[in-house]
Amino acid sequence: MTISDDAISRRNWKSVLQHDVPASLVVFLVAVPLSLGIAVASGAPVAAGLVAAVVGGVVAGALGGSVVQVSGPAAGLSLVVAELVHTYGWRATCAITVMAGVLQLGLGWLKVARAALGVSPAVVHGMLAGVGVVIALSQLHIVLGGSPQRSALENVVELPAQILDNHTHSVVIGVLTIGVLLVWGRVPRLRTVPAPLAALMVATLTAAVTGWDLTKVDLKGGFSSVEAPLMPQGDWHAIARAVLLVALLAGVESLLTCVASNRLHDGPRADLDRELTAQGVANVVSGALGGLPVAGVVVRTTTNARAGARSRWSTVLHGVWVLLFTAAFAWMIALIPLEALAALLLFIGVQMVNLGHVRNLRSHREIPVYFVTMAGVVLVGLAEGVAIGLGLAALLALRRLAWVSVDVRQAGERRWRVIVTGSLTFLGVPRLTEALRGIPAGSAVELDLHLDFMDNAAFEALHAWRLEHERTGGVIDVDEPHGEWYSAAISGARLYPARIPPRHDRWWLPWAYRRRSRPMDSCAGDAGTYEVIGANGAGGGDHDFVTAIPGPQGAPDLLEGTREFQRRTAPMVRPLLHRMARKQSPSHLFITCADSRIVPNIITASGPGDLFTLRNIGNLVPRAGALPADDSVAATIEYAVKVLEVRTITVCGHSGCGAMAALLGEVPDLPALRDWLRHGRQSLARFVAEERTEDDAGPLDRLCRVNVIQQLDNLRTHPFVDTLVRAGRLELTGLYFDIGAARVHVLEQERFTPVPELRTG
Repeated sequence: MTISDDAISRRNWKSVLQHDVPASLVVFLVAVPLSLGIAVASGAPVAAGLVAAVVGGVVAGALGGSVVQVSGPAAGLSLVVAELVHTYGWRATCAITVMAGVLQLGLGWLKVARAALGVSPAVVHGMLAGVGVVIALSQLHIVLGGSPQRSALENVVELPAQILDNHTHSVVIGVLTIGVLLVWGRVPRLRTVPAPLAALMVATLTAAVTGWDLTKVDLKGGFSSVEAPLMPQGDWHAIARAVLLVALLAGVESLLTCVASNRLHDGPRADLDRELTAQGVANVVSGALGGLPVAGVVVRTTTNARAGARSRWSTVLHGVWVLLFTAAFAWMIALIPLEALAALLLFIGVQMVNLGHVRNLRSHREIPVYFVTMAGVVLVGLAEGVAIGLGLAALLALRRLAWVSVDVRQAGERRWRVIVTGSLTFLGVPRLTEALRGIPAGSAVELDLHLDFMDNAAFEALHAWRLEHERTGGVIDVDEPHGEWYSAAISGARLYPARIPPRHDRWWLPWAYRRRSRPMDSCAGDAGTYEVIGANGAGGGDHDFVTAIPGPQGAPDLLEGTREFQRRTAPMVRPLLHRMARKQSPSHLFITCADSRIVPNIITASGPGDLFTLRNIGNLVPRAGALPADDSVAATIEYAVKVLEVRTITVCGHSGCGAMAALLGEVPDLPALRDWLRHGRQSLARFVAEERTEDDAGPLDRLCRVNVIQQLDNLRTHPFVDTLVRAGRLELTGLYFDIGAARVHVLEQERFTPVPELRTG
């Protein structure tokens, strides 16, 4: 659990000392080598990376919107910074960082942070992957003892010659560093020391022992070597673009990391506007002190959370440790071979091409955005690559919004069914008209429009085809389950272009009452010629009655029903079922009759995952130890109570129950049924013993209600149920469903009363 209050109470100091201090040391050990490497990759003074680490920890950590996020120099910004250093010089780059921080402050003040979440993750991950490729290619040349070229393509072209040259010592140090990085994390006993720190230590000790002539990190003077910012000279349009690019890239990366940090702890959720403001303050301070741009970093944030951080003190303290270490031990940093840092960056660059992100994007069909963005960053440039990726993502989103599917199938002799799904706009008109052209003149057509939008061009094309088809003697039946776009266009009514949830006006009907099409061809035999007719012949009124009009071949079969589910219902419930696919957590055990007219989810307005249902003839619960034994009912109750830990068991009876009728009359000559109904004898005895009430509707319905009460008593004969009921951890309730009145009654003190209706308006 994280500590949300910035002012740490005396009681929480123990938590800080126990959890945050050790976590801050782990993050510090990770941050130092990464900060040094990113500074080298950015073409900035090495001390600039440490300044950014200190400011990111102390300033952004203290003011930020996430209690576990760690900010500092980010590898994703290294290409931008390197280009700025090359164009304007280092001191001018610091001034650009300050101005970018001021812009972030303004954006945070305007509370636009959540707008950054509108950027496609495919673009962000593609950008980081492209940056990783560029970093890896450039640092590979340093590992080989050479110098990186100006572009990724030039680095690729020069690579063969670089490999052929003999740079023995540089290659050995680089390979040794990478080898330690690969092996270190796989040995459990070594994980207490972060792999980047261990790799640099091994490389530095090896270089010192062997005395090899390697390039060392230049950190003379420590923090005193940093320089104050200087206003950049040149085209102000280009400078403004640079400020905007640094502010947006650093802000977006920080906010996405901030959102990701919510999944790493169970404390308060991140405040994105506060985080963006904190990043602005940190960049102003870092740029003013001669440091690199600051952003939230995934690697350090994840390390912080996994190390057990409970509050923002871990982030702040890690910045303090970097400050103290640089001030006291700058001479140790100067011993690190530059080739080792290059190898570390090469390793980080390769890791930035995360195949896990590719797998996640595949199911959403966003892989093209990822690879196009990555290729654009590598081949053209960071800003250009991001712009190309955003453009492609926008085009694909527009294509999905305008997507339409037209399915034409023959449903019988001279009968056709057309299913149009999606957004029917002018872009889909060619596909629609081409599909409709294949329907023979004079045929009967069932037109299902599953549309969330229809523009005027699409309506005119569809309506013109309908008029022409009907002129030739054809019959067209239009059904619009999701929104009456076509009907509204004909009547002149206005519908707004929004995703309209499906109308639930037919899904609950039995197959024999479900309107699929009105009879259009008396000679065409089809299973789907049923419709719902209201009192006035139109349906939909408060007092409508339902009449079945049978078709020649009866109601649709079970397979047709599953097809209907796959087509209409599955797309809506799939996200919900996907989340609960691994585990069920129902709150109720619902025991009811196997009668086909009783649908528990309808009469309780419940959905998937709400009810653990037990159904049998007569909704009977055999008493504990009763004969003949029935372990299936006891097993269901036992599993619901002990494993699923339901809080309520409901027994629901109904009017006109055939099992109760058999108890009152003569049990049919069915051996298994006769044995089962023995468990209803207590209900019959209770019925005989009770006095007739004034509101009794008849002996059968009275027995049906008495049976519910008796089954609740039977539940208490099971010791584990009775124990939980007495402890107040389990509730037993009784319901009675009057089928003819479609009315639910609830048991209250041995008496059933109708559930009241809640009326609005």
